[in-house]
Amino acid sequence: MVSLDATIVNVALPTLGHRLDAGLSQLQWVVDGYTLVFAAFQLIGGTLSDRIGARRAFVAGLTVFVAASLACGLATTPAMLIAARFAQGLGAAIQLPASLAMVRHAYADPGRRARAVGLWAAAGGAAVAAGPVIGGVLLATLGWRSLFLVNLVIGACGLLATTRSAATPASTGRGMDPVGQLTVVVVLCGSTYGLIEGGHRGWSSAPVLTGLIAAAAGAVFFVRWERRVADPMLPLDLFAHPAFSAASVVGFVQNFAYYGIVFLLSLFLQEQRGDSALVTGLVFLPMSLAALTANLLGGRITAAVGPRSPIVGGQLAFAGGLLLLVLAGADAPLWMIWVATVPVGFGAGTVVPAMTSAVLESVPAARAGVASAQLNTARQVGGAVGVAVFGTLVAGDFLGGLRTSLVIAVLALLAAAVVGGIFVRTR
Repeated sequence: MVSLDATIVNVALPTLGHRLDAGLSQLQWVVDGYTLVFAAFQLIGGTLSDRIGARRAFVAGLTVFVAASLACGLATTPAMLIAARFAQGLGAAIQLPASLAMVRHAYADPGRRARAVGLWAAAGGAAVAAGPVIGGVLLATLGWRSLFLVNLVIGACGLLATTRSAATPASTGRGMDPVGQLTVVVVLCGSTYGLIEGGHRGWSSAPVLTGLIAAAAGAVFFVRWERRVADPMLPLDLFAHPAFSAASVVGFVQNFAYYGIVFLLSLFLQEQRGDSALVTGLVFLPMSLAALTANLLGGRITAAVGPRSPIVGGQLAFAGGLLLLVLAGADAPLWMIWVATVPVGFGAGTVVPAMTSAVLESVPAARAGVASAQLNTARQVGGAVGVAVFGTLVAGDFLGGLRTSLVIAVLALLAAAVVGGIFVRTR
């Protein structure tokens, strides 16, 4: 559910623009408001999971998420919707690392754990890929509010299942780091604000410069603070493990490319080509099916050969699909877009369980919560940056900016494949 809401709204962006009188920068905030807070609070969400137990944290996060989804569905202005999306992100940030920690604690055997993580990742990866498809169907049949209100049903089922059957991992009693958390919020909010608003207000405008300077200063302070605090929100020694660092880079690039391109393709198909929301959603169907298949296969492959090969192969397939879109051009028929998105979905789906397994295998079990939170933070930051950067590139010349964005994504994915191939070990 938390993964679904990262992409389900993309197909509805043109509709939201018309119904709520929202501009491009506000539509970027509808997407990034969720992923930004999701990223900013996942580290403390992982710490909370380790401190109070994963089950308690999961239930708390799910409750916040469902309440925020109701607020999204009732929003009448862009500001109300963006604020509710912020709250959704907070609930997701608490819920997601707790869910992975529950999986990690439930399986001691590395092989079984890899398969379980593969299924966990398959659910999340399939939801991200299926978001545009489900969004298109709901938008065409029930209206844009249903994209958020459907979470009430899903969340209620999740709460019932968790309270009845989920085991509670032991708490490790880790301390909190409010200064570090506040600094992360400043860094992510300042940088995202600068990237989104720079293309609209101008890069030399005072608000944009203030945001970017605050982000840079906050990043420097954060590193210094985390090195000396007794209970750091992000233990920097985790990055001493090459596989952990490499998987974090791969996760960032993966979502940078994926979220950014889905955001642009949704606008391109409806605003530039004139396709309906339903057709736009169905364009993403082959990609969604490919991602689901790859998630399931990726977990098994990772369990058998280790995470390196799926990470490298998946990134290359992802890049290959985007390169096909570049070569196809803006006048490509829909079937050609379908063909190009299949390797995108398959590649992205293959990478998710592999990089998740690489992170969990590189740290002790007691640090699974904060480690998984760091990986997912890197992924969500990547998604937020992708939407911000690509949205800025298309603000003046949409088609030219779209092509530039695709090329940037291809180059980033190729670089991430090299990083994964060098620093992630085979089993």
